[in-house]
Amino acid sequence: MGTLIDGTGAPPLANAHIVYDAEQIYYVGEDSPARELLGAAQAEPDLDLAEFTLLPGLVDAHTHLFLEGGELDLEKRAAYLNQSSEDLLALARARLEKLVRLGMIGIRDAGDKHGVGLALSRLSESVDRPLMPYVDSPGAAIHHRGRYGSFMAEAIEDAGTPAECVAARVRAGADRIKLIATGIINFKKGAVTAEPQMTTEEVRALVAAAKSFDRQTLAHASGDDGIERVIEGGVDSVEHGFFLRDDQLARMRDRQIAWVPTFSPVQEQVDHADRMGWDGQVVNNLKRILDGHAASLRRADEMGVQIIAGSDAGSCGVAHGLGLLYELELMERAGIGPGAVVHAATGAGSARLGFKEKFGRIEPGFRSRFLLTHHSPLDGVANLRKEKFVIFDGAVFESGEDPDFEGL
Repeated sequence: MGTLIDGTGAPPLANAHIVYDAEQIYYVGEDSPARELLGAAQAEPDLDLAEFTLLPGLVDAHTHLFLEGGELDLEKRAAYLNQSSEDLLALARARLEKLVRLGMIGIRDAGDKHGVGLALSRLSESVDRPLMPYVDSPGAAIHHRGRYGSFMAEAIEDAGTPAECVAARVRAGADRIKLIATGIINFKKGAVTAEPQMTTEEVRALVAAAKSFDRQTLAHASGDDGIERVIEGGVDSVEHGFFLRDDQLARMRDRQIAWVPTFSPVQEQVDHADRMGWDGQVVNNLKRILDGHAASLRRADEMGVQIIAGSDAGSCGVAHGLGLLYELELMERAGIGPGAVVHAATGAGSARLGFKEKFGRIEPGFRSRFLLTHHSPLDGVANLRKEKFVIFDGAVFESGEDPDFEGL
């Protein structure tokens, strides 16, 4: 018995009971479980952990598993991408167990053209699955030739039409469809200065094609013009979403379009400004952008927008696993409560993103993948960095404050 955060966004339960085995959860509640759920000789709980908090394992809804995020040296990052697809896959596979031990149970990969994410998605569905989080992937993202994203995307022009482009991704094994609808922020100007890559009509056609294959769409979009186009195009989630307007947030709420705000890659530029070569003006731009993003997050929370946590791990300075822990701290620092932050990293993704496995909530029928900690994240999500137990399909791991971050 102890405190239970079930991942639904409901208030935590005090003195809760949970019955589970390696396959799934059978009972959750404040009342004692029914006798038929217990062993014949069992008269009391196996463990009474009144001082502990139980919560779902963490889900990172925006990562790039083919990249090593913790590396800050730009030359080394460029050299890393010159490796073969086989080498990139081997390096990504080496991260998987480390992610579980950090408390990560689900990963939504956000695109690569090397087949790494797709291979890991197939691995997570296989009978030979190693210790690893659930992974799904869109494979290569979709962009326009000559525009941002060539390191992780293939051009829509290669396929002829939006429908043919989506069909090609599905044939390759895509679990969902990733659109790169805009460029990125011009840090020196403090704004998105390039015209959006995709028109509203193109986004709408890609979304319709994805729906015909029962695939969700996620859209890289920043700058209000580009965000406008993906909202009106009907995507399932807006990724990054810097410079969101309030009216856009309201339409996202009304249309059940989720937002994955990804503070971390921009914050890392501030944290390592000297290493990145940024002067005071650029740092001020970055801080202004982050302040505006924080204000948007607070308004989104107040308005009831579906907020889902994603770190953009693989981006410069954003290590896999550790980057999500930092992202949650940044979300709390932005001004939303720790309970809402935990929900964004657990049940919110489970409820909206249509994963093939049931995880992210402590509910009957969901997988037995959760965290047990003496340091409640409701007292501050930084507590998720502290020592805890990770329960994953019957296995129990102890995670300390100094995890193995080599290669993340």
